[in-house]
Amino acid sequence: MKKIKQNRMRGATYSWLGAFFIALAGSAHAQLATNLSVDLRALSLGNAVTADPPGISAVHFNPAGLAKLDGRRADFQFLAANFSIESEFSAPPGFNVFGYSDDPVICGDAPRDGQDRCSSFKTGKSTIEGVSLYVPILDEMVDLPPGPLAAPMFAFSFKKPGSKFTFANAMYAPLAAGFYREDGDPGNFLGQRVALERVTLLSPSVGYQVTDELSVGLSVGFSYQAVALETDFRAPNELLGMMRIIDEEICPPFKGQSNIVIDLFLFGFCNADEGIGPFDNLASMKMSMEERLSPTYNLGFLWEPNERFAWGMVYQSQAKMNLKGKYEITYGQGVQDVFGGIGQSPTGQILLAILGLPSYVPEKESGLISMDLIYPAHFQTGIKYKILPTWQVNFDVGWTDYAEWDAFHLTFDRSPSVLALARLLAPGNTLTTLTFPLGFQSPWSWGIGTEYSWNERLKFRAGYEPRKSAIPKDKRSSLVPINDAQLFGAGIGYVYDKDTEIDLTAMYLRSEDTIPANTSCNVNCTGINNTIYNPYAGLDVHTKADVIIMGIAYRTRW
Repeated sequence: MKKIKQNRMRGATYSWLGAFFIALAGSAHAQLATNLSVDLRALSLGNAVTADPPGISAVHFNPAGLAKLDGRRADFQFLAANFSIESEFSAPPGFNVFGYSDDPVICGDAPRDGQDRCSSFKTGKSTIEGVSLYVPILDEMVDLPPGPLAAPMFAFSFKKPGSKFTFANAMYAPLAAGFYREDGDPGNFLGQRVALERVTLLSPSVGYQVTDELSVGLSVGFSYQAVALETDFRAPNELLGMMRIIDEEICPPFKGQSNIVIDLFLFGFCNADEGIGPFDNLASMKMSMEERLSPTYNLGFLWEPNERFAWGMVYQSQAKMNLKGKYEITYGQGVQDVFGGIGQSPTGQILLAILGLPSYVPEKESGLISMDLIYPAHFQTGIKYKILPTWQVNFDVGWTDYAEWDAFHLTFDRSPSVLALARLLAPGNTLTTLTFPLGFQSPWSWGIGTEYSWNERLKFRAGYEPRKSAIPKDKRSSLVPINDAQLFGAGIGYVYDKDTEIDLTAMYLRSEDTIPANTSCNVNCTGINNTIYNPYAGLDVHTKADVIIMGIAYRTRW
């Protein structure tokens, strides 16, 4: 029974703590959301613009391109984005957790109808309702009304006549994503509300024309980073299935009774008014962390030996951050009752003392939390080539150093109940620190864009960018569809007059993934040795994301 108690606590512990890290692992869908809200012309060219920087947005894509800008310039961009994230959960043949298959996510039967087996399986479908943003002034997430999200962007540059220096500044969001789901949505066990933001508020930049053919540039970005999550937790593990059997099959004759014999063999487990099972909501958590000032730099080179060919390169530095914030855990009634029941038993108290575990779990625990996080470095290089005087092709390859995310390390200002369990069951953790392994990869990706000049005033653009996931197949989840994605862009450029250009862009990004049961230990692994959060253990999971962006850019000089 001692072993049973330990293993049950293991499943519950990691169900509560796992999403702390999965929420942060959601930052890896940076690979999904990166560069979607920086520049519209770049989107229309599949972001293959290192050798052909788009106006003042060269601040981000290649600061050396600023040297090509003369006079005083300003870019005004306005984009509207609409996106959807869908997840489907289904039971493969033979699905059960320790004999139970009445999982309400995929079972159409009435909950706890007295039957262990589901008689009518269904496909559980999860959809997002709208966009969530973390607002630092309010210190909370804000749900926006359903529908497209609109956002403006602004940048300006200045080059003195005859000078080789161009100075610029831009405000943009290299990474922005967030969503919320309705109460009762089956996807809420991996994020009911999520917000992930990196906004560059100030980016003093300079481009320098070294020679007629070579230019260099440097941009320093001062950014705000935030990650926030609200989620429910459960642990459909074999050991939680065993706990349900004990609660429903063994304990009923002993409810309300307490003596040395019962306590000796059951450690007070049957003193709980409400037990726990594999499909129960064990807890709910709110968590937010932020870094108000996160500096980085972008270093770029641009070589244009002739009018037909150009080569560009940019290195975007990593950012070392210490995210700080707060958390609040609300425990389910069953969890409170089980610990309370064990704590009421003399033998249970002895067991808890030996294991160094709390004698009860309160309804809520809250405190401060911090974590060192590296925003990964990025390298990109590419060329542009004019096949014909009216037809240009761009091609880029890039690399992002997500291998830096080998593990996340959290520090708490106090010792919540779950950390006492984690210290016991996961060596290397302490009463105030927790380590979670990730094993992310550093992917290479590429993009291609083409531009056709119909005449001196009108241009047509198209681009394609297949995005490689930074997360291995055995670490994927439904929190966000962190998998390979396809980006398609199209646009029109129009020269309104000698000082004004207008860009119109439409972009579509699609990402779809199938995660068969027991293949990813961030969503659906099974087995008693499963210590990473798997709220849909044993289920087949299918995810899909669609993002549509349309916008207009007004670029002028005076």
